[in-house]
Amino acid sequence: MIKNDFELLVRGAEEIIPLDEFKKKLEKSEKEQKPLIIKTGFDPTAPDIHLGHAVLLRKMRHFQQMGHTVVFLVGDFTGMIGDPSGRSSTRKSLTREEVLENAETYKRQVFKILDREKTKVVFNSEWCAGMTFTDVLGLTAKYNVARMLERDDFANRYRGGVPITILEFMYPLVQGYDSVALRADVELGGTDQKFNLLVGRDLQREYGQEPQVILTVPLLVGTDGVQKMSKSLGNYIGINESPKDMFGKAMSISDDIMFIYYRLVTDVPMDEVGKMERAVKDGSMHPRDAKVRLAKEICAEYYDRDTADRAEAEFNKIFVKKDLPDEIEDFAIPAAEVKDGKIWLVKVLVLAKLAGSSGEARRLIKGGGVYIDGTKVPSEEHELVLPCECIVKVGKRRFVRVKG
Repeated sequence: MIKNDFELLVRGAEEIIPLDEFKKKLEKSEKEQKPLIIKTGFDPTAPDIHLGHAVLLRKMRHFQQMGHTVVFLVGDFTGMIGDPSGRSSTRKSLTREEVLENAETYKRQVFKILDREKTKVVFNSEWCAGMTFTDVLGLTAKYNVARMLERDDFANRYRGGVPITILEFMYPLVQGYDSVALRADVELGGTDQKFNLLVGRDLQREYGQEPQVILTVPLLVGTDGVQKMSKSLGNYIGINESPKDMFGKAMSISDDIMFIYYRLVTDVPMDEVGKMERAVKDGSMHPRDAKVRLAKEICAEYYDRDTADRAEAEFNKIFVKKDLPDEIEDFAIPAAEVKDGKIWLVKVLVLAKLAGSSGEARRLIKGGGVYIDGTKVPSEEHELVLPCECIVKVGKRRFVRVKG
């Protein structure tokens, strides 16, 4: 049964090209009870999914809820080329083994958001790997270099004398050809993918197909409120994180961007979001109350409401009542690391995986982010005298009971 909710489908969309064609496709689909083919491609290069990825995945789920056919396209073939989008230099290509390993990790995670039974998972090597050289030359004849150089990243590199390989020109062509192979009606992607998505629309027209509609979604700003969400920048909320960490990170989001999160990563009705936003602005609602609801909505999305309630209670216990969490991991100091009955705290932080390196541990201590039994550690040279048992706290949310 096809039953379109137009407001939900366009919610959070940055751009729909062209909007009138999108409306016509939806109307025809509902009238004929024929699902649209909704394509979204993922190059398996960063398999840990966070809320930034979830913006797109949730939009795919909206189409599933309307009864449309959602195609999760794993770009195992294009992944070996490397997407040049937003790049100032040539991207390193992945090996076939790396691509397939990442693809499997991706597939294990996406069904936290998508309906497994309603998702068609395909790999673009199914049609790309079998193309002959004649086929490839035929594809290149469908597009021209001038159009390629309209793309900002290519244009900037060309003007700057930075090399652009012919292989990189092939990426948008192959991604566009995926739309031809799938006969896609709508393609979804981030705003950074707009050029590639439009190439698909042009190629479908060249191959005699009705061109797909493009729906782009914004790139989600990370918890720092400045840069786009990225694991490498540490400003992310992972969908596989513990409820406690997920809730705590959501509570760290600034007041300025929390309503962006409401619109992009929750299904709270837009009229409710608007009322809360106005209430926060006029002072009739405290920003913290709105943020608590956001954190619970995010947590419940990937767990359930009871778990979200427990995460809130745990957060309040630690940060409002200033108590310790109910569960604290134990860390036993290895005897081999002890010298003269002492151990350097920096070494403890690294061994307990509270810091990724000695340098990071030093920075955490210097920045005033490390506490022992509630007391701030005063020096990067601090040592623990054994035997001892103490609670080490790093940042706002990480606790370890150190024994030695």
